[in-house]
Amino acid sequence: MSGGLVLGRRAARLLCSVVGVALVSAGCVHNTEGDTADVAKVRVETVAELAATVPERIRQAGKIVVGVNVPYQPNEYRDASGRIVGFDVDLLDAVATTLGLRVDYVESSFEKIIPAIQAGTYDVGMSSITDSREREQQVDFTTYFSAGIQWAQRVGKDIDPGNACGKKVAVQATTVEHTEEVPAKSAKCVAEGKDPIDMKAFDEQSAATNALVLGQVDAMSADSPVTAYAIKQTDGQIEAAGPIFESAPYGWAVQKSSPLAVSLQKALQHLIDTGKYDQITANWGVQDGRIKTSVINGAVS
Repeated sequence: MSGGLVLGRRAARLLCSVVGVALVSAGCVHNTEGDTADVAKVRVETVAELAATVPERIRQAGKIVVGVNVPYQPNEYRDASGRIVGFDVDLLDAVATTLGLRVDYVESSFEKIIPAIQAGTYDVGMSSITDSREREQQVDFTTYFSAGIQWAQRVGKDIDPGNACGKKVAVQATTVEHTEEVPAKSAKCVAEGKDPIDMKAFDEQSAATNALVLGQVDAMSADSPVTAYAIKQTDGQIEAAGPIFESAPYGWAVQKSSPLAVSLQKALQHLIDTGKYDQITANWGVQDGRIKTSVINGAVS
């Protein structure tokens, strides 16, 4: 995949060890945010015709059980009160309401989500999962967003994602940026007789962002909505480095051949057609990744 997660997002942890004013001045980014009150919920109504498409077992339960891995701001993370919130949450909540359902979010390790879907533990996997051809062998996807890769740098620096040989680059562990994108760029550097990229992998995206803010690395590579959010949260200390590239779809994962995929697709398309989807993406500042048509299994690689 390009611009999303591959097998997991956890490996090693970097903690901000200062508190109070020192924490603020160091520019540390938190894993929980208290600003969700400013993100308005978009009101939607149940559509009986679409609700009737939901598989009987789920319709009788009145809910979908969703495996989710946090934090990955702004898509899914815990707010100051401990609630799982974010763009992904608001969008899936709206889809579920359209289908006459509620959502039961269950926090999970990223690498366990797809196996749990296959086992029937979760109805849906929602964690900024890229719809890839490899993953489509295991689960089906309903696409809902288009994300690319976006690099960031400290303000005023000049980092070229296409020529970062010898630079220190932060990534979140086991994302595609960690397993594919940056290693491929580094290998190209070596093949050209240049220094490899010194890739620094962190357990959480906030730690990767902190490393950039504090000048411990030269650049950061992450999914485009994540980088945009990080830039916003650091109050002008970092900025985009180069354009968004390698766009690919995010998808909600369900069991292979499950009719739930079609129910989700129809409900999302209804939100797209009525403008509700645009409102939700705008509320979270991720409108650059909007799609016009939701499909089942829309992998591009």
